[in-house]
Amino acid sequence: MFAAESHASRHYIPIVAMACLCVLLGGPSYAAGAESLIIAGATYYEPGVSGPGWVWTDADHLELNGYAGEAIGAEGDLVLTLAGQNSVTESHAPDADITLCGMEVWGNLTLRGTGTLTATGSQCGIHVSQALVVDGCTVDARADGADITNEAVAGVIAGDMAVRGGGRVVAAGAGSGAGVRAYGVFLQDAGLSAGVDGCRLSVDASWLDAAGADGGVACTVGSLVSARFVTPAGGVFGASGVVDASGAVAPHVVIEPEGATPPAGETDGGDVPGDSADKSPADVSPAAGEPTTGPTTNPALKPAATTTKTTTAATKTTVAKTVKPKPANATTAALPKTGDNNWVVASVALFLLGTVLLTAAYRC
Repeated sequence: MFAAESHASRHYIPIVAMACLCVLLGGPSYAAGAESLIIAGATYYEPGVSGPGWVWTDADHLELNGYAGEAIGAEGDLVLTLAGQNSVTESHAPDADITLCGMEVWGNLTLRGTGTLTATGSQCGIHVSQALVVDGCTVDARADGADITNEAVAGVIAGDMAVRGGGRVVAAGAGSGAGVRAYGVFLQDAGLSAGVDGCRLSVDASWLDAAGADGGVACTVGSLVSARFVTPAGGVFGASGVVDASGAVAPHVVIEPEGATPPAGETDGGDVPGDSADKSPADVSPAAGEPTTGPTTNPALKPAATTTKTTTAATKTTVAKTVKPKPANATTAALPKTGDNNWVVASVALFLLGTVLLTAAYRC
């Protein structure tokens, strides 16, 4: 009986061995990150592609080095490493996937590196549906409000925003269209973080210069770490943005690291060091209440849906953005999914190996 059990147990050895190999090898793996990338007028669905001044190395990582061209968009989380001077500009082509911003990411966006990025658009320079992190690099984001009506316009529109690692950000919004509300940084709760209050701004030992006729920074929660308000004097975070000592919303907000020394010839409270451009947006007659969203006058754009959030002090309306359906003639590029093919080949090899081991075991 013992011999019979031993003989039977030998039959399970190859089966167990094959199962273990399959578990160790695993199925096809997909790295978290962007599902697609729009850059230089083309849409890509697989990393490993590149062009003048850019390379998409893997699903969640894009590198720019001297890129100057049309808007960049991503569906999913993206880490963008900057080297040298880079610029992205809103595309005005009627069939473009991005028509309102210089950069548009539907997920989280981290900007890092030693380079710079200038982003310009009509409604926003940079739009991020979730959290934007500027880590150590220099960013200039501006919106001019061209052909925009009944919309909030801002240099940066995001869910949350953090500036850290000595990062430097200039953000400005302007516009003269009917119902336009102009902000430097407009943070909105897109309802993407269940159980967590959105609209958070954090500045850690870094610089931020934000200007807009209706508010330099609009947010519901803010914190400064090793940083301080230079403008407005006595500035604090209010229920819907940065306010001055009197409690009025500040149209210009300047934050710098504690103990920072202004460049020679400038007084404390000037613009972000190294940026001498006029950041004050054009005067706009503010409408009553907080910013509202709606269709623009541009016939190529679709009306944006609105989502209302009520705070303890005011009612804020989020700036909802939609990604236009990709036209049938859009330029696309895709690389073969080599990872999937390798897994299939390896699985077939394991199956054949298991078959051989089973046959040998039964013959024993």
